[in-house]
Amino acid sequence: MEAAAELSLIAFGDVVAGCTKCALAEGRTQVVFGSGSPTAELMFVGEAPGFHEDKQGVPFVGAAGKLLSKLLEGIGLSRDEVYIANVLKCRPPGNRDPLPEEIQACEGHLFRQIELIQPKLVATLGNFATKLLSGKPNGITQVHGREQKVVLGSNPVTLYPIFHPAAALYTPRMLQVLEEDFRRIPELLGRAAAPPPEPEPVVPTAPLAQPVQLGLF
Repeated sequence: MEAAAELSLIAFGDVVAGCTKCALAEGRTQVVFGSGSPTAELMFVGEAPGFHEDKQGVPFVGAAGKLLSKLLEGIGLSRDEVYIANVLKCRPPGNRDPLPEEIQACEGHLFRQIELIQPKLVATLGNFATKLLSGKPNGITQVHGREQKVVLGSNPVTLYPIFHPAAALYTPRMLQVLEEDFRRIPELLGRAAAPPPEPEPVVPTAPLAQPVQLGLF
């Protein structure tokens, strides 16, 4: 199962590597497709590659990526056990925010990744991933730490919006919030991965006794 999933993901990655759907293709070093387990139950979705990611072809390898790895270790997980991707697969110039037309051009790649991996829990890091995958305009400040049920790639998924690690690099209070949100991940993952409860058997009720018809004397 895992070997087949890995082959499908690699094949799709080869297709995406030549993507020219938007102008970002002209300035990239390479497409940053994603990394991790092809059958991960937990998937992280960030915003877009930065300078280091563009050079190495791997998401979250800069300072924010090191913090993400540390936060994962804090809940007993490694990067090899999860899958990490971004909304955009190419670096925007100067690490600016993604443009709406860039998101629209690239979102099909992300949805296909989710369809192939079939995660149970998707943690969205920051505004852009949260708004795209929730389909709602609410920003991360309003919804962080509040799980929601969505359907992605025809699969039911628990969406868990949390702050982007970059926001916590130099802000102790933000780091504390992020650590608190991360501590809930094992519990949410356990609930999301648990099989749905069996429906309780329906016990037929005994028919009501028919009223006795009394004859007239």
